[in-house]
Amino acid sequence: MHFFRNLSIKVFLMMGLCLQEHCYSAHSYRLVPKYHFPDQFEDVYNALRWFLRQDVLDKYGVDPERVGISGDSAGGNLAAAVTQQLIDDPDVKIKLKTQSLIYPALQTLDMDLPSYRENSHFPVLSKSLIARLWSEMFTTDRSLEEAMLVNQHVPVESSHLFKYVNWSSLLPEKFKRGHFYNSPTLGSSELAKKYPGFLDVRAAPLLADDDKLRSLPLTYVITCQYDVLRDDGIMYVTRLRNAGVRVTHNHIEDGLHGALSYHGFKIAYRTENQYMNWLRENL
Repeated sequence: MHFFRNLSIKVFLMMGLCLQEHCYSAHSYRLVPKYHFPDQFEDVYNALRWFLRQDVLDKYGVDPERVGISGDSAGGNLAAAVTQQLIDDPDVKIKLKTQSLIYPALQTLDMDLPSYRENSHFPVLSKSLIARLWSEMFTTDRSLEEAMLVNQHVPVESSHLFKYVNWSSLLPEKFKRGHFYNSPTLGSSELAKKYPGFLDVRAAPLLADDDKLRSLPLTYVITCQYDVLRDDGIMYVTRLRNAGVRVTHNHIEDGLHGALSYHGFKIAYRTENQYMNWLRENL
């Protein structure tokens, strides 16, 4: 199952999977700013629970032991979140074999990561744009966006969550590139009380504790060097590996956010082929 950011990547991946004789189910979800969290999560989770029913799998000829989930960008966020949620769902007997997270957005707490600093003004996905997209996931109130931009949106009572996104300990040395870690400036409690979603693990999968992570399936993560979201994916790779999860991390050194969408360019075909080869070997 793939939860997609746009139609083009859905078609691109569908063609590749069909050629390799995989069954492919693609789903969209209600979008911001018209709809807010948790609507998107619920759309995706309900679709996943429906698809994992034995009668549905039988109808489409799906092997229940070979079901994987994937998503790109915001879809990667949702794929990671629902995979975590599925672990504790007693009504779902069929579990996922793999999860594939393609340049995913995974946390809302710290917007001063090295990847944010290095790619702050990158035209594809700038820091200001990602702050707006994140804030619109929860509200149309611009005060949350403004607080996110200066990294002053997390209240003191939630400061314990920063250990889950502390890049000084979770990023490999080469991605720190001489950056110095600054403890985020804590904000007031008002925003968190009005819009608690940005501190919810269903919106920010990197906030899951290690006990939750240990139960996750075989994972494939794509990150791109020129992407504000790069370090979200890399920190998740580190935390998953520390929890004992088998992870393949494909870091695209010459990549930028949305690399799979650039049809006709070598980077898109190279990245797609690497991903398809992994699926063929592991799913």
